[in-house]
Amino acid sequence: MQKILKKLPALASEQKTANQKFFKKLKKRTPKDLDIVAQEIHQKVFQKTDCLACGNCCKSIPPIITEKDIKRIAKFLKIKERIFIEKYLIKDGDNFWIFKKTPCTFLDADNYCLIYDVRPKACAEYPHTDRKRFIQISQLTIQNTSVCPAVFEIVENLKLRYSKY
Repeated sequence: MQKILKKLPALASEQKTANQKFFKKLKKRTPKDLDIVAQEIHQKVFQKTDCLACGNCCKSIPPIITEKDIKRIAKFLKIKERIFIEKYLIKDGDNFWIFKKTPCTFLDADNYCLIYDVRPKACAEYPHTDRKRFIQISQLTIQNTSVCPAVFEIVENLKLRYSKY
C-alpha cells in the first residue's frame, strides 16, 4: 500500500486534465445511470480495498465538522462541546470547523479511528463516490484521486465505462 500511496499524487496529477475533461463532458450530458454505475463501481472497488492498510484520508485531509458532529463527539468523549472545540478544532478559510491536527488526532497507529462509532459525517461518507447526484462533486472527486487509491480506481473505471462521452 505504501508504494501505491507514494505514486498516487503523481498518477493523479498525470490524469488531472483528462479527468477534468471527462467530468466536464459528463456534466453537459449526464447519463441517467451515472449514480447507479458509480455506486456499483464504488462497491466493487471497496470490496477489495482495505482502508485500514491505507488511512491516507485521515492522515492528510481534515474533515468538515458539523454542529451535530461536535455534539455527538463531545458527548462520546464526555466533555463539554466548548472544551471539544477548544481542544480539537479550528475554523478553516471557509469558516468551517475542522480538526486542528493532521493526521487526525483520533487516528491510532493501526489506522483505526478511536471515535469510529461517532466519527464526523464527512468521515463516514468519505470518499463520497457512492452518493446521489455524484456529478455535483466532480471537482472534489478529482481532488480525492490524489489522496485515495480507491477514488483513483473508481474514476479510471468510470472513464472506461463512459469512454464514448
